[in-house]
Amino acid sequence: MSKKFLTLMSLLLVMAIVVTGCSSPAKEPAPSETPSTEAPAETPSTGEKKILRTNNSSEPGSLDPALAQGTHESWILSNTFEGLMTYDQEGKVVPGIAESYELSEDNLTYTFKLRDAKWSNGDPVTAHDFEFSWKRALDPELAADYAFQLYYIKGAEAYNTGEGSVDDVMVKALDDKTLEVTLEAPTGYFLELTAFYTYYPVSKNVVEANPDWAKTPETHISNGPFKLVTWEHNAYIELEKNPNYYAADQIKLDGIHFDIIEDENTAWQKYEGGEYDILATLPQAVAAQMSAENNPELVIGNQVGVYYYNLNSEIKPFNNAKVRNALSMAIDRTVIVEKITQGGQMAAEGAVPYGLTDETGGEYRDKVGNLIVEDPAKAKQLFEEGLAEEGMTVEDFNKAGFVLLFNTLEAHKKIAQAVQEMWRTNLGINIGIENVEFQVKLDREKAGDYHISRGGWTGDYMDPMTILDLWLTGGAFNDARYSNAEYDKLILEAKGTADQNIRFNNMREAEKILMKDMPIIPVYFYTQPYAVKPNVEGIYKLPIYYPTITYANIK
Repeated sequence: MSKKFLTLMSLLLVMAIVVTGCSSPAKEPAPSETPSTEAPAETPSTGEKKILRTNNSSEPGSLDPALAQGTHESWILSNTFEGLMTYDQEGKVVPGIAESYELSEDNLTYTFKLRDAKWSNGDPVTAHDFEFSWKRALDPELAADYAFQLYYIKGAEAYNTGEGSVDDVMVKALDDKTLEVTLEAPTGYFLELTAFYTYYPVSKNVVEANPDWAKTPETHISNGPFKLVTWEHNAYIELEKNPNYYAADQIKLDGIHFDIIEDENTAWQKYEGGEYDILATLPQAVAAQMSAENNPELVIGNQVGVYYYNLNSEIKPFNNAKVRNALSMAIDRTVIVEKITQGGQMAAEGAVPYGLTDETGGEYRDKVGNLIVEDPAKAKQLFEEGLAEEGMTVEDFNKAGFVLLFNTLEAHKKIAQAVQEMWRTNLGINIGIENVEFQVKLDREKAGDYHISRGGWTGDYMDPMTILDLWLTGGAFNDARYSNAEYDKLILEAKGTADQNIRFNNMREAEKILMKDMPIIPVYFYTQPYAVKPNVEGIYKLPIYYPTITYANIK
């Protein structure tokens, strides 16, 4: 592994100890001052219910697993649903609703045997539910953004793109407890994919009877450790322990209360005032101060993810690679991670973050190297050349009123302001900034209604492909509208081969092409600083998830 990654991991290991090794005296939660929007602050010592309180930061767009598209939904879904496989505390993929599985000798066909599991309404979870759910997510009429994650299944892409039939999708319930899945090509991380939320099952009976089942708690049926009982839109969400969950005896909480507050300073004040037991998103200044003070409530969580800016290549002059590269070269990433984010983040060296292994089991980034160039003088030269190729001058650019779009969060604002100033200083350009709610940002990106936008991606599974397939031509999350035939060829070949040498060589070459074209500007590689009260135990952090609160306990 690289020295940089080892150093980062050492920091993360030290900080993670506060979760597993904390032995501070129990601290009584403060009573809620606003019962209409807060769960009651019930104390375990009196035998009352244990409700974990936190903030979700954004209103979910949907709590239907097939339609979810971000952490503002997945953090709730990961507590209300469970896939065939799941993750243990060490990050290993382990059986979930599947009790066991077999893989054919050609590595193409999985046969899953389901355990005795129930939906929150008491109905049995069957293989037919999984077959229905996966085919439903692929249905072109549902228009699920994450349908592409099912393309590993034979016939899935053809059906989703209107070129095949649902009958050709090779997922089949052989009986109530047996699910057979045949893949297009051997996929070493397919088991990890079955733990991802797009692969979560929904109840066939419930969904067929009510297409709007996921919109209200009264009709929302799930199969995970908790069930949805309250959803006051843009205010709060409440989950209650699901007594029908097959491992309910392992769940110590009676419920989880999520506020929905976008302002991170307001959320921090609630945490500091004792109204939250955990806060997953900290203001940057707070994280920096807690770190400097060695505050035992701070955890620097490992995160496989990259923070970047989309450049809308359908809008002139962002269609020009010289202009895009110039905008990237003009950014000082070290200043951003050391002076602004201050949470152990690393200046980006490409699109794929540290923490993912290659064909040898070593660090993927080591063989790719640093693909990011920072050179203000070269940036200015390239920028003016690129503008000239598009028939523009710097004055024309400034008159156009281009804007950097980001979702409402103080951290995003500070970074945007810093980048705005770097572009002004190094390129002589004026870029406006605009903040909107997270879901609004997502919707505008999908519609192409932006010039430059803040993007961020955390891995869905532990393989570089979880980042690199985002920018395939026509990809559901290719918000930059990037298209490069050679890039597509390399990525699709990598997805279709079982030869690990070919697969990783293709991904490395594809990333080099991506960073040469620069349709997105990587800024830094994520960590996730979060805070946990000393009377809370059992919370842990996996590299591709928000903190796992499912098995928490309040003392």
